[in-house]
Amino acid sequence: MNLTVTGHHVDVTSSMRNYVSDKMERLQRHSENLFGIHVILSVEKLRQKAEATIDVAGTRLYADETREDMYSAIDLLTDKLDRQLIRHKEKQRNHRHEKDVVPPPDDALDVG
Repeated sequence: MNLTVTGHHVDVTSSMRNYVSDKMERLQRHSENLFGIHVILSVEKLRQKAEATIDVAGTRLYADETREDMYSAIDLLTDKLDRQLIRHKEKQRNHRHEKDVVPPPDDALDVG
């Protein structure tokens, strides 16, 4: 997994980078096909914003969260991404199983 953490109007400290890295490792248990995660941490007056884009096989997921505390914004951002990854995994699983189902032959439906 390729993790990139950047800051906009904020200096990203090593503790912030390690915190983001620890939280994003949690997402790997839902998908082995995580190619890259780009996290942007920004500050606008009293609002701390964390946003992330994840490249997964077949799609790109995006989420953002704004709070007064940067660490709580990162926590909630991780929760959102976690739910999106689970939903994406379920869609892929259901889509594959629908292709495997073979409809019965037409004459099997005739009762008469």
